[in-house]
Amino acid sequence: QVQLVESGGGLVQTGGSLRLSCAASGGTFTGYSVGWFRQAPGKEREFVSAINWSGSNTYYRNYADSVKGRFTIARDNAKNTVYLQMSSLKPDDTAVYYCAARSGEYYRLPELYNYWGQGTQVTVSS
Repeated sequence: QVQLVESGGGLVQTGGSLRLSCAASGGTFTGYSVGWFRQAPGKEREFVSAINWSGSNTYYRNYADSVKGRFTIARDNAKNTVYLQMSSLKPDDTAVYYCAARSGEYYRLPELYNYWGQGTQVTVSS
């Protein structure tokens, strides 16, 4: 079983940057695709980005249209960590960000992920 721990959230001004980390605790990400999701108050959890598992360093990445060109997902399998680099942040990016993992391919639907972290708050001030 994979336990996920997010970190890196915080308060940042519009246009600023943050890097979120998702670490596998007590296990590894071997064979798992990892997704980032976010949930703002009063809204449903939404897909942000995902990256597949690869043993050959061939990665496929997927982004929500709202973050494309501003966010970058990456993974370091040696460190069992997946990162979400967020740049040009906007107030609309304010949410709790969650990472999630599933065996096999990634999907955009949160209900298809088996393991979830506790979330990290990102607040972008105007």
